[in-house]
Amino acid sequence: MKQFQGRVIVPGTCTAEALVSRGGFNTLASYQMALMFGDKQVKCGDQNNADIYKKPMLGKALCLPMTIGSTTGGMVLYTACAMGKQPACMLFSMPIDSLAASGAILGDVWTDAVMPVVDSLGDEFLQTVQTGMTVTVGENGLVTVEEASAE
Repeated sequence: MKQFQGRVIVPGTCTAEALVSRGGFNTLASYQMALMFGDKQVKCGDQNNADIYKKPMLGKALCLPMTIGSTTGGMVLYTACAMGKQPACMLFSMPIDSLAASGAILGDVWTDAVMPVVDSLGDEFLQTVQTGMTVTVGENGLVTVEEASAE
């Protein structure tokens, strides 16, 4: 178990399975298919992101360095929240950009979605967390990463 202290962007707590992207997360490309065509599993549609392409994002702890791409990114995040297609949380190793932050905050304020967002977790966070691990987000921005339990 390792813990990382980040900055709270959207408050909340959760425990979820990690889905890790080591490259930038293109919000529009990742969500476009799910939002336009009703993919219930919300699989990542960004073919340029080999780490998470075609993997379900719904209910996952989305672990990223940063978002990249279109200026529509904030609206896409808000729309995912409004449609109940958001990840369990978004965790950034770097500081969040203003577009992603605005979409996450609007999703928190204007919808019933619960999606805690923590940024500035550091490079070691992304070096440690692996897809499938259990991630817990605390109220104060403390993120705990645990090995997946053997069953």
